[in-house]
Amino acid sequence: MATELTLGFSPCPNDTFMFYPLVHDLVDTGNLSYRERLEDVETLNQLALKGELDVSKVSYHALGHIRDDYVLLRSGSALGRGCGPLLVACDKISPAELRGKTIAVPGRYTTALLLLRLYDPSLDNFIIMPFNEIMDAVLNGNVDAGLIIHESRFTYHGFGLKKLLDLGEWWEEETGLPIPLGGIVARRSLGAAIIAEVERALKAGVEYARTHPGEAIRYTGEHAQEMAPEVCAAHIALYVNDFSTDLGDEGILGISCLLQRAERAGIIPLSSVPLFSSHPETPDEELTVSDQER
Repeated sequence: MATELTLGFSPCPNDTFMFYPLVHDLVDTGNLSYRERLEDVETLNQLALKGELDVSKVSYHALGHIRDDYVLLRSGSALGRGCGPLLVACDKISPAELRGKTIAVPGRYTTALLLLRLYDPSLDNFIIMPFNEIMDAVLNGNVDAGLIIHESRFTYHGFGLKKLLDLGEWWEEETGLPIPLGGIVARRSLGAAIIAEVERALKAGVEYARTHPGEAIRYTGEHAQEMAPEVCAAHIALYVNDFSTDLGDEGILGISCLLQRAERAGIIPLSSVPLFSSHPETPDEELTVSDQER
């Protein structure tokens, strides 16, 4: 009998696109089966913090708080270039002018908020709300600015909002590295063998989705019915890339750099546990954040 694992991911197009093959048995899942739970990314962060999911998408910010209990998988990440969170407002002002003013953010443990805090630690008057409510809050004057993610980066122009800061551009100029937004984690207590099986199936699923995009897009559309098809397609094109198939050395360096900076800023706790489980192709590899260039 197959072992059932809980699998958390968001209804955002990049996640449903990548997980479609896995949850519809289009790839070999071995002796494992998956019971999916679709939630917004901040809810997934909170569930992982409570240890309630076996495998889940989480923000890389949240990863910094759960490293003792979860390992990072090498496939399924949202990581790349030109895909960072945007700070927007009704009027074009300097981000420094927002000190002391209200900024709507999409969750306490989102990477978007982590990046904003790293960019300017003096910005601290945050109001947490669902990501899809942020633009309306800015337009209605309920907050002075908003930190937007996901498909909002494709639509904010149409609402007359002004971009104050692209945190992805800032990160790339600051580090020269791709920006890590969200990744897939597995509970350490599952054991190395099961984690390796999850990782193998996940990578096969991402590869299947990328080579059979028409099939995955139908499933994606079911969960993005309020999103214009062209926005959905742009979302997938931006957030599903080679790093989604495998983080590679550059992706791992970007993640390690982000976590190191967050540790130094006191935003996440220090940790010496390996970031990854042993990989079947490199069984002795046990990377920690401290192993990477600072």
